Amino acid sequence: MKKLIAAALATTALTSGAFAQDAITEFRIGILGGENAQDRLNSNECLRAYTEEALGVPTKLFAPADYNGVIQGLLGGTLDMAWLGASSYAAVYLQDPEAVEPVLVKINVDGSYAYHSIGFARADSGITSLDDMQGKVFGFGDPNSTSGYLIPSIEIPEESDEITMESGEYFGEVKFTGGHEQTIVAVNNGDVDGGVSWADGQGNWEDGYNSGALRKAVDAGLVDMNDLVEIWRSKPIPEGPVVLRTALPDDVKSTMTELVDGLHEADADCAYGVAAGDSLGFDPITHDAYLSIIAARESKSN
Repeated sequence: MKKLIAAALATTALTSGAFAQDAITEFRIGILGGENAQDRLNSNECLRAYTEEALGVPTKLFAPADYNGVIQGLLGGTLDMAWLGASSYAAVYLQDPEAVEPVLVKINVDGSYAYHSIGFARADSGITSLDDMQGKVFGFGDPNSTSGYLIPSIEIPEESDEITMESGEYFGEVKFTGGHEQTIVAVNNGDVDGGVSWADGQGNWEDGYNSGALRKAVDAGLVDMNDLVEIWRSKPIPEGPVVLRTALPDDVKSTMTELVDGLHEADADCAYGVAAGDSLGFDPITHDAYLSIIAARESKSN
């Protein structure tokens, strides 16, 4: 265990760890979909270990097959913490406003906390924009994804009166792939003609930008970005929050907020895996940052 984390949390761990053992018997961290389950578990193992040391209780990671698994885990109280996308947070809030508290948000290397839904296709497909996607297969990730469904399903039709998200109307077919990694692989393999995923939009295309699902796919050796081309980009989207179950003891919430907040400074390699790439770590965030996403999510359900 890194000495820096131990030093940073020594006081909190000593004062709250014993109490937490009386109040909670374990701590459960949900990991949103986006890449395969084993890679998600590997990327967050260091966070699990730090949490176990700080709280003094067994800590477990859960990587459900889809976003809804994490959403339902938080709503049902079987998960204690997760880094959600903004739309997933909206889904939890709209079902139970008291279920979780947003506490932290990932900060990009330029100090912002926004990212983009990135539309992309194979470079050898001849597709360079949405105009070239007419009659072709368009891939979304997960219906609870902000960048993989909610935002592009709203913004893309706003750009042209011709475009809808109904199969056979503009696109030949609109389909869900199951997640960000699945969309990236499907486009790369030619199973769908174009799709959307998430990235901070900073840094180099060849690297999959600085952070996001494209960066994780490059790191995993799944794609060569030179084989892909960007065909669309959303307006900036507020990065999703790290949330904690509201019913947790206050000292447990304080300990976990401090731990994740200080993770980048204490262990940059661990923070890279947890934050899906290069970042400045995590900073405090409040519910008000997600009012527009909550409204957008609610509008889609009406």
